[in-house]
Amino acid sequence: MSKKKNKKHKPEQPEAPDFNRKDLRQVLTKLFGDHRAKTYNFKEISKIIEAGQGGGGRKLLNEVLGELVREDFLLEISAGKFKFNEPSQIIEGRVDMTARGSAYIVPMAESESKDVFVSSENLKTAMHGDQVRIRLFASRKGQMQGEVVEIVKRARNTIVGTLKLSKGIAFLVPDNSKIPFDVLIPKDNLAGAKDGEKVVAKIVEWSPSGQNPTGTVTQVLGKAGLNETEIHAIMADFELPVAFPKEVEQVAEQVEPGITPEEVAKRRDFREVLTFTIDPWDAKDFDDALSLRKLENGNWEVGVHIADVTHYVKPRTLLDKEAYERATSVYLVDRVVPMLPEKLSNFVCSLRPDEEKLTFSAVFELDGQAQLKREWFGRTVIRSARRFSYEEAQQRIETGEGDLAQEILILNGLAKQLRADRMNNGSISFDRVEVRFKIDEQGKPLEVYFKESKDSNHLIEEFMLLANQRVASRIGKPGQNAKPKTFVYRIHDEPDPEKLSEFAGFVKRLGKNIRLGNTKEAAKAINKLLEEVKGTGEGDVISQMAIRSMAKAVYSTENIGHYGLGFEYYTHFTSPIRRYPDMMVHRLLATYLKGGKTASEEVYEDRCKHSSNMEQRAQKAERASIKYKQVEFMQEKLGQVFEATISGITDWGIYVEMVETKIEGMISIRDLDDDYYYFDEKNYKMVGHRTKRTLQMGEVMQVQLARVSLQKRQLDFVPYREANAKAGKKR
Repeated sequence: MSKKKNKKHKPEQPEAPDFNRKDLRQVLTKLFGDHRAKTYNFKEISKIIEAGQGGGGRKLLNEVLGELVREDFLLEISAGKFKFNEPSQIIEGRVDMTARGSAYIVPMAESESKDVFVSSENLKTAMHGDQVRIRLFASRKGQMQGEVVEIVKRARNTIVGTLKLSKGIAFLVPDNSKIPFDVLIPKDNLAGAKDGEKVVAKIVEWSPSGQNPTGTVTQVLGKAGLNETEIHAIMADFELPVAFPKEVEQVAEQVEPGITPEEVAKRRDFREVLTFTIDPWDAKDFDDALSLRKLENGNWEVGVHIADVTHYVKPRTLLDKEAYERATSVYLVDRVVPMLPEKLSNFVCSLRPDEEKLTFSAVFELDGQAQLKREWFGRTVIRSARRFSYEEAQQRIETGEGDLAQEILILNGLAKQLRADRMNNGSISFDRVEVRFKIDEQGKPLEVYFKESKDSNHLIEEFMLLANQRVASRIGKPGQNAKPKTFVYRIHDEPDPEKLSEFAGFVKRLGKNIRLGNTKEAAKAINKLLEEVKGTGEGDVISQMAIRSMAKAVYSTENIGHYGLGFEYYTHFTSPIRRYPDMMVHRLLATYLKGGKTASEEVYEDRCKHSSNMEQRAQKAERASIKYKQVEFMQEKLGQVFEATISGITDWGIYVEMVETKIEGMISIRDLDDDYYYFDEKNYKMVGHRTKRTLQMGEVMQVQLARVSLQKRQLDFVPYREANAKAGKKR
């Protein structure tokens, strides 16, 4: 006969105390205040305060905990888990992922200057670009560390990559190296995508404890490796639009030039004044032109005439809203993603030769030494007599021959004087070589070449800079007893002294000395150094490091000047066809010239931030398209040997840039196998443990192309001698 187990008798639980809201708040604030480092879940809190038994008590506890979280007294670090919020230990920032899965959090508050390291396990599903709140730990070796406690705003919820099917399981392998995980795609979510195709997937589920998110395919881009597929993948990755909405195109098609006698009568007429444009040979939109005439007093009148886009694109219209959202045109290697529809950008607004055009102009009277005597700003009408390419203008500068050669030479002489004055006043000259491609009809890169700035480029640049500077001064510097009105400035903060000091230490290790002094003296010292190393193996590296030591230029209603140009006041007035900030400047300037009231600073500051963000996104997309074409160009050159300059050093390897093509790749530290190398961070070089051999920035070495990954847009090199030793080849 079996014995029945006696059931244990559970004693009756005491009734929950009759807390009111005020009492419960006091108990909770004392509990968490006394135990600031401890995390409690809802069940533990209920047990401690005996408030979790009745439905009413549970509801009140939930409500009060929610209040304390909203008041930032508590942090809900995961569902139902709470911790005291140390205000000084919580910061907000954006996630900058590394390829290894860890990240640096770039603080949003100006008072927080140092980036914070967050390991992969402490990211809690945060991805590159997300806005997050993190709790700080104690610093380790001088590097602040932290953990993500809240994802404030996702940068995106879609990922672009290549689909991999294996044994009934589908994964999306991201193109972006800063996304260090694959996305699981259930079979029902493939949308017809096949193995090896590029797709866009939306994340639909991701548990904080889960290793991989789950997604669904939202768009099939095509077979990986094809030009159209890869460029569309880059566009999707940066969320660039493929086309304009139909309704926007329809509105644009209805726009007419509108150059009526009534409209011309409202404007200053420059149609009889010699005017011409100078642009790249393949340009289709011309938004700036120069006019020149000699005045009776012997001075020169130079007109900087800019397409009057805002005459056609009115505020709060479909065209304006679309232009604002895009904020800028994006120039990929084989196409342009324009800010305005083609009807406007290439026809109605474009300053095409032998066509009357409406413009907004800055007109200057300059003496023979390019000293400014008078200036005028206002709406005009012009007729361009000639369209020059930069090459055609350069030919006239070099030979003095050809139509309008004398006029171009006069403008070039004035521009050279303007440039010399600008450099004397502290402007920094970063003349970086731009990489360009010759591509066939299928988009395949056939040749790499460089776009170098010559006198014809500098000619246009100097007059655009003059116009931008003087427009900003006209509004930002209104005179005595007058308050500046709200305006859009292009600002560039002074460099961080610590970064400048690091730059000085870097060039010293390369055997160069630079005395920085104050910020203005620093600019002159950097200019002098860049001129000394121009054309040398280390010149590009030093130029890159100098740029990295600088702040980023952005748009703002708060003017702090433009350090890089050495200007107290600066804006963007000269490219409204491709930049929305220029459209804002045109509208504000037009309003203020008529005596209008100041605009809302808050509204325009928000627009400035949006424009700055979109500009940075465009730059990243452009770099990604260039990198893709570089890798595509190199894929048929596996095994070939190249001369390269060391352009970067990290603890996982060295970056090298080929001397001939400026294409960059990496040598992993594991491929430096003639010794055990370690990264000497203080002296910014690799050092062999046994041989003490050093590898440092600017050093030229022979490298061999070992691996090419189109998907990752990545080139892997090995040192030439190691490659041959491994293969057993004779030199």
